[in-house]
Amino acid sequence: MGGEALRGLLDHPEVEIAWVTSRSPGGIADHHPNLFGLDIELIHPDRATPCDVVFLALPTDVSIHEANRFLKAGCKVIDLGAAFRLSDRQTWEATYKLTHPHWELAQQAVYGISELHLAELRKTSLVANPGCFASATILGLAPLVKNNLIDTDHIIADGISGTAGAGAELARPAHHPEIGNNLVPYNVVGHRHTFEMEQELGLLAGRPVQVHFTPIYAPITRGILSICHVFPKKNMSREAILSVYKDFYHDAPFVQVYDLPREEKVSWQYKPYPWVSAVAGTN
Repeated sequence: MGGEALRGLLDHPEVEIAWVTSRSPGGIADHHPNLFGLDIELIHPDRATPCDVVFLALPTDVSIHEANRFLKAGCKVIDLGAAFRLSDRQTWEATYKLTHPHWELAQQAVYGISELHLAELRKTSLVANPGCFASATILGLAPLVKNNLIDTDHIIADGISGTAGAGAELARPAHHPEIGNNLVPYNVVGHRHTFEMEQELGLLAGRPVQVHFTPIYAPITRGILSICHVFPKKNMSREAILSVYKDFYHDAPFVQVYDLPREEKVSWQYKPYPWVSAVAGTN
């Protein structure tokens, strides 16, 4: 996750990289071969000094302490992990099996979906980057929930993910001989991202929302397809539903509404539906 953030920052014309840290020795290419040839020195986190913005890609408990340190030094912090994503302390501590030592930071953090919280994100010093499954599902459902078009007590989401979602550590489900020609469901009850979905969709609905979420690893490297099953409150045409989505995201440069038409006289319709490859390499 940190390597991908770094790749994006290196392409930004207004960003200067002050430092990049690593808890293990080696050059940048030892950890991220796609960045081979760049003159970037990795330093130990203890040597990191204050700068304008700090991105944290750390274990949850470490992120909490590092965020506190850099915020006190006057930095803005974007945490790529789960340390500050939930607004309810009891839910967070039950989900992550930790006691949060700086809950005051979680209370000030802004959930980092810019399509929902742009004004707050511009003002905050602490951004909680959303979970991958949560991002896909929230963005897919937000227009329907906001416009009160579906039953928010009965939402089902199936998230199909590439193995990059398992992280850089070796794991059997991400091992090629295991995941090849296979689909691997996991944490089918109480997946951590479920609580992010319910939190953010609940804010849009103005009441509690119930989501049953099932994550599945597929034999692709990266990308997510979130298939959301909902119960509409009224019949609507495809064109009317697309209009709801286009209106909701008309000022959202990072969201495109996929609206290719059905093919005439074709039995098996593939063209109107988004594929994972359609968003490969985007943010």
